[in-house]
Amino acid sequence: MAGTGNGAGTGTGTASGSGPLAGVRVVELAGIGPGPFAAMLLADLGADVVRVDRPGGGGLAVDPAHDITNRGKRSVLVDLKSADGPARVLDLVERADVLVEGFRPGVAERLGVGPAECHARNPRLVYGRMTGWGQEGPLAHTAGHDIAYIAVTGALGMIGNPGEPPAVPANLVGDYAGGSLYLVIGVLAALQHARATGTGQVVDAAIVDGTAHLTAMIHGMMAAGGWQDRRGANLLDGGCPFYGTYETSDGGYMAVGALEQQFYDTFTELLGIGDRAPARKDIARWGELREAVAARFRTRTREEWTAVFEGTDACVAPVLSLREAPGHPHLAARGTFTDFGGIVQPAPAPRFSATPVAVTTGPALPGAHTESVAADWDVPALLPKEA
Repeated sequence: MAGTGNGAGTGTGTASGSGPLAGVRVVELAGIGPGPFAAMLLADLGADVVRVDRPGGGGLAVDPAHDITNRGKRSVLVDLKSADGPARVLDLVERADVLVEGFRPGVAERLGVGPAECHARNPRLVYGRMTGWGQEGPLAHTAGHDIAYIAVTGALGMIGNPGEPPAVPANLVGDYAGGSLYLVIGVLAALQHARATGTGQVVDAAIVDGTAHLTAMIHGMMAAGGWQDRRGANLLDGGCPFYGTYETSDGGYMAVGALEQQFYDTFTELLGIGDRAPARKDIARWGELREAVAARFRTRTREEWTAVFEGTDACVAPVLSLREAPGHPHLAARGTFTDFGGIVQPAPAPRFSATPVAVTTGPALPGAHTESVAADWDVPALLPKEA
């Protein structure tokens, strides 16, 4: 497996990475889910991310030493409900370029670290807000999780087999794609604006907004009459027999994406049904075509079919588990995964020719970097008061 390292990020840490965001300072108010992942991405890209953890820890039931979303960061402990807690955070904010928080609307304001207080200390600050429902709207103050956010946007209803409940795509579509990635896009755009004008702003990143935005192409296809508003009836949702998954003889699965004619021809030839497959454009016979494809895949193991299609333009790949994925030859050759501190994890992405990125420290343990942050950011008030 390409890319190795050691260390768990429990020492003094580093002030910044070497990626394209080297020199950018980020304050992350501790939370769970998409906020920490967004801050991890900023850290992966070289930003100096200081996570403000609360005494007693957060709500994620995982050992902090294994919480990869806190890699590359530094951590200080601040009780925002204490008399001097908000002032300590504002001292950091004064020296920061970005703040990321994931509280419910109004909570940061009640704690004394809302946009008004932060911009009074630092007018150039980009204030990134990560929520499910957004800062406004009738549901803004209600609780929720990824599954509810993607449900109301129509994204969840697209996924799964017809006649069955929608399939839950972990929390990738809402929390991370519709949430974290859109927050990072917003933060970087606002950071560019702040550097050009000297004026910061608030970025309202709502998972419902980002997830809805992800469905833009589908809405266009639906308006053009090329997408039916139901599961398992379309080109990209498993309704098409040459874009889906098929079980192999050993209980594994192969993923097929042979959409274009030339790729489909290669696929059916290598599958062994090229001379008897129903016409692919005859939608009335898609059920027959699906059965022919399924029957062939059931004749060999996943490993055998992988060998048949490997290196071809048939657009077929084995469906791997999370533990299997790092061992795939292509991913191993690219170093898509790395082993750092004994934890196998995805390497930073994307890649840069002039400012390469890499995992440099492991998960930041709560409060482990108070001294280094106090020195590097010139915030001595972070240090414990001497008796």
